Amino acid sequence: MCYTLIMKKINTSPLSGMQELLPTEQAIFDKLKQNISDVYHHYGFLNIETPIIERAEVLLAKAGGDTEKQIYMVSKTAESADSADQALRFDHTVPLARYVVEHNNDLVFPFQVTQINRNFRGERAQRGRFREFYQCDCDIIGRDKLPIAYDAKVIACIHDALKTFNLPEMKIRISNRKVLAGFLTAINASDKSAEISSIIDHAEKVPVEASREQLEKLGLSGEQVEKTMAFMFTKGDYATVESKLAEIIGDLAPVREGLDELKTVFDILNAKESMSDLEIDLMIIRGLDYYTGTVYETFLKDYREIGSISSGGRYENLAGNFSDQAFPGVGGSIGLTRLFFVLNDQKLLNTETAAPVDYVLMPLSENEFAYTMKVADQLRAKGFNVDIDFDDRKLGNKFNRAGKIAKYAVVVGGDEAASGNLQAKDLATGETEALAL
Repeated sequence: MCYTLIMKKINTSPLSGMQELLPTEQAIFDKLKQNISDVYHHYGFLNIETPIIERAEVLLAKAGGDTEKQIYMVSKTAESADSADQALRFDHTVPLARYVVEHNNDLVFPFQVTQINRNFRGERAQRGRFREFYQCDCDIIGRDKLPIAYDAKVIACIHDALKTFNLPEMKIRISNRKVLAGFLTAINASDKSAEISSIIDHAEKVPVEASREQLEKLGLSGEQVEKTMAFMFTKGDYATVESKLAEIIGDLAPVREGLDELKTVFDILNAKESMSDLEIDLMIIRGLDYYTGTVYETFLKDYREIGSISSGGRYENLAGNFSDQAFPGVGGSIGLTRLFFVLNDQKLLNTETAAPVDYVLMPLSENEFAYTMKVADQLRAKGFNVDIDFDDRKLGNKFNRAGKIAKYAVVVGGDEAASGNLQAKDLATGETEALAL
């Protein structure tokens, strides 16, 4: 491959944490995005787009924790970020809550909605972590109430969308925040709920003893620490989890509501024939404050170092900052930008259909230009992506170019234009076949 060195007048590389793809990579990315969108629509989700820029008070109303520190503040007139009154959205869920409040009289409930677009977080850019990223969300919003069965529907939809990636076996780990809340009540540690939740949420990323030490530093008794450690490592099917919790806390009354919801979701998903390995795992907490019930994360079984490839959960009170009307909801999200990066890095992407163009037509002279345009229109009418190479370079150079962007190349000379007999060359195999028009 020949490279041309040029002198840059300014730094033209993208900002740190921003993804920028070459056309072939972009074609793969776009195909994955379209596959996800198709599955969402097959499940009955309706598409919307909310503004990229929101009022800062809207986003800050439910951000919380580390996310609040990562919000990009925006203003044309403010002298500093502290006085800015607008911000870039950091996810789709908070803007969705505002959207539902604003348009509730025109929506049909339960409102099943999908958003696939960019979000922004000013976190520290690192390998596989981005500041600008695509999230593919599906959410179901109810008015006043929303049956727990919808939690299973969202997880099933996300699962089927991920299956279009032709990935290795997945493991879906589900839990319920009410189980944790009830457990903390049972061991008299509710006053340290936020701190304990954070320790459990990060437990997989640190040694076991580190989690134990963090719990001890909170001032918990030895018995509270041991019960919390046992709780966070409880997993399996529903019967196993219920039995283990009974051993830890005895009376299950404090966790009964969460367990009942967990059983409903687990049983519905377990009945789905195509469902990947499903497991209840009480270590799944999810860090965002707005989750109130079901929470879940999805992992590739043989690639745990990748981390979660999708996540979500139930939120009962998300619109509470915007309206007195109750709009409970449940949602799930696929972080496509990060998922694309790690799958590409692990050579797990299907690149067979990566070419963004189906056919490159190559007329040999100006005499064939008009006929070639006619052929291109016929192919486009059949749904193919078609490029015409009008350049007067050597034919070999045209083939080199076509090989980088297309699946097939078609030479159009005087004989071909006169007879209408065209041959399409497969640029991957070198084989040719008649082009049927």
